Amino acid sequence: TYHYLKVEIEDGVAIVTLNRPEVLNAPSEEGSIELHYRIFPDLAQDDRVKAIILTGAGRAFCAGGDQKRGSGDDFIQAQQKRELSLQNRAITMINYILDLDKPIIAAVNGPANGLGATLALFCDMVIAADVAKFGDGHIRVGITAGDGGTVIWPLLVGPAKAKEFLMTGDNIDAKEAERIGLINKVVPLEQLMPTAKQLAGRLAKGPSLALGWTKRSINTKIKQDVNNLLEACAATQRLCYFTEDYKEGRTAFREKRQPQFNGR
Repeated sequence: TYHYLKVEIEDGVAIVTLNRPEVLNAPSEEGSIELHYRIFPDLAQDDRVKAIILTGAGRAFCAGGDQKRGSGDDFIQAQQKRELSLQNRAITMINYILDLDKPIIAAVNGPANGLGATLALFCDMVIAADVAKFGDGHIRVGITAGDGGTVIWPLLVGPAKAKEFLMTGDNIDAKEAERIGLINKVVPLEQLMPTAKQLAGRLAKGPSLALGWTKRSINTKIKQDVNNLLEACAATQRLCYFTEDYKEGRTAFREKRQPQFNGR
């Protein structure tokens, strides 16, 4: 019943594929609803599913939102309202991921940026292909990473490294991401899905109650930070939507040039 997502279930493992390869798996409006509201509650209630693999179709995992759509003041105002809704959806999705009593493995097959990076990094384990890259480029269009990046990056790599990547918007390759503890493992692209399936299969055959309670126990700290910080982080992003810098950042992105920010 999904359009943006492709779901396959075999031997207790659900493989969920983000499936808009033509736009690097950026979700459509309908796809956003499937991703943020539907898939994780559906998997939680499906007794066939004991473990989950999340991956992307084509050459990307998920390159975040589609910044190329639209321009002009009217569009910016409409986009401001849309982004507020997307923020609420992102907060809901993160809580669904953290509360799901089944292990989720992100099999990152290519670029994971912005929402894509947030989605992967909130999973329980991250296996990446050697061609994958991670980054959060919100700052490059004049906004903060208020949809979860400012929460999960510091938890995984510490405040100093998190500030480096969130304040520059620079990407990080898979090997460096593994070295600094952002992800669990790097493998050649052709070994990505076999490696993820082997791990997921092992987890699917494990003691599901103990696995779920272990996940909940570890996620207690993450949930505290999500509950304490994410709304405040989202508020800073909402403020950015009404700045001249945001309008300039989006325009520069569409025109493929360096933005000229003025701090207003």
